[in-house]
Amino acid sequence: MVTNAEVAALLEEFADLLEATGVDYKPRAYRRAAENVREHPESVASLAAEGEDAVAEVDRVGDAIAAKVVEYVETGRIGELEALRAELPVEMTALTAVEGVGPKTVGTLYEALGITSLDELESAAEAGEIRAVSGFGAKTEENILSAIPFARQSRERTRLGDARPLADAALDYLRDHDAVERVSVAGSLRRWKATVGDVDVLVASADGPAVVDAFTDWPDAGSVIEAGETKASVRAGGGAGSGPEGGDARGVRVDLRVARPGEFGAALQYFTGSWDHNVHLRNVAIERGLKMNEYGVFDVSDLDAEVDAEEPDAETGERAGRRVGGETEAGMYAAVDLPLVPPELREDAGEIAAARDGELPDLVAEGAIRGDLHTHTDWSDGDATIAEMVAGAVDRGYDYHVVSDHATGPGMVGGVGLTEADLADQAAAVADVADDAPIPVLHGVEANIDADGGLATDDDALAELDLVVASPHSALGQDRETATERLVRAVEHPHVDVLGHPTGRLINERPGLGLDVARIAEAAAEHGTALEVNANPARLDLDGGAVRIAVEAGATIAVNTDAHRPAEFDLVRYGVHTARRGWATDADVLNARGYDGLVEFLEAD
Repeated sequence: MVTNAEVAALLEEFADLLEATGVDYKPRAYRRAAENVREHPESVASLAAEGEDAVAEVDRVGDAIAAKVVEYVETGRIGELEALRAELPVEMTALTAVEGVGPKTVGTLYEALGITSLDELESAAEAGEIRAVSGFGAKTEENILSAIPFARQSRERTRLGDARPLADAALDYLRDHDAVERVSVAGSLRRWKATVGDVDVLVASADGPAVVDAFTDWPDAGSVIEAGETKASVRAGGGAGSGPEGGDARGVRVDLRVARPGEFGAALQYFTGSWDHNVHLRNVAIERGLKMNEYGVFDVSDLDAEVDAEEPDAETGERAGRRVGGETEAGMYAAVDLPLVPPELREDAGEIAAARDGELPDLVAEGAIRGDLHTHTDWSDGDATIAEMVAGAVDRGYDYHVVSDHATGPGMVGGVGLTEADLADQAAAVADVADDAPIPVLHGVEANIDADGGLATDDDALAELDLVVASPHSALGQDRETATERLVRAVEHPHVDVLGHPTGRLINERPGLGLDVARIAEAAAEHGTALEVNANPARLDLDGGAVRIAVEAGATIAVNTDAHRPAEFDLVRYGVHTARRGWATDADVLNARGYDGLVEFLEAD
């Protein structure tokens, strides 16, 4: 069955090809439509079966786009898209993965040099051919060449925000099968790493073949890679992609493993922890005369002892010994005298010692977040009004909401940012909404940090606001020392309350600033400035390692979604789990505090 993600990918490709061929006004419409199709709660394919009018009811999907969606669902192709691919037969996804190479650049380089692939781009840059193209130069060519390795690496990993919804769909599908007793994700996805190589799904069942058969019939599975008695792999979530042959339809590899119900906890522990965590844990077991593996924890002090549940495997002996744990994860850790270690911490970064010493933190939970401090409206580049964003916050049960649209400044293009006069006008609009809102509504801004660490918005205007998020949007190629000094200066600014997405990275698109996080965290702790974990899965910035450094320095964390529409409030879970990877507790997170606690922090700044 055609998925919403697949349709969205096609619309995004359409936008890129239109932009690359010089169409100026349509690409934005296709990208907005793609965003709303991807987030739509109903199957767009089902709507297409009802006709174009039903598809056009999806927000920002007009009649022309609806017709193309119906065409694809009915025929598996879009005629106009095929024509664009023939006109520009390039590997768009691969080429635009290179920082600084957008669709227009792809179109220009194809017209001038016939470049269609990443390899051809690299060869042209190495030969000095790009600098000769009008509008380019030696520096641009050098930047493209240096960015290609990162682009290649990024294509080997899938962003958490793309993989997790796919995994959730697989869990929902399998959970309804009669043969499935328990089901969970595993691997790096369960540890909430920012990118994953594939999706691991673990099922407890006494009927492996039945589960495998169901899994390979999963509607979201585009192709079956392999299938056995207790294991299977499919390719899922791929759209038609881009490229001369109908393109990059790789999708995401989803691996299924079926464990016996009594061994599910052992398998879940084994396939969740990092390699280093598992090795360390096995060594702890060995010290106690135990053997730990994916089937359980076994007392091997007397191999003649009665085997629990079944005879040992004749070749591997994996089940040899008396089983002392395996049905649950908690039982696996309890067998070696440890409390359950949260999945996010299983990286062998001190968590086993902390568990042994009773010092594991009580990590922040998804439900702890009381409000969002970094959100946008249609006053800047958001898709919703102030009132609609506030209503979305109320629907989530938040205690307060902050409007913090972009201010004008470095990195803002297309007239997106608000001037000081605009902010004054917006203050009145926010106050009008706040008068009727059931929760406090604060007026803030996302101000731009210039290359030297100053703010592009006037201090007098900042002083009138309830909350200031300051973020870097430009000069993201600075060296580590310069970038660190720049952000320390911003953190020390008397009006800055939150340092937004500090590195400026876009996962799989650009690496962002290299920073001395410890220095920035020390300054933030001293000056009462919170450091943001931007929950948008394209950012997850700060990352877990940086959060831990910040927490240990005594800095406060803010988990924000950077939402541009109410549906994006749901992204908060990615930020919370990233904070958990950094050992953050409720006490470390500013917006896990109630309204009075937030105001106290802001007034103390």
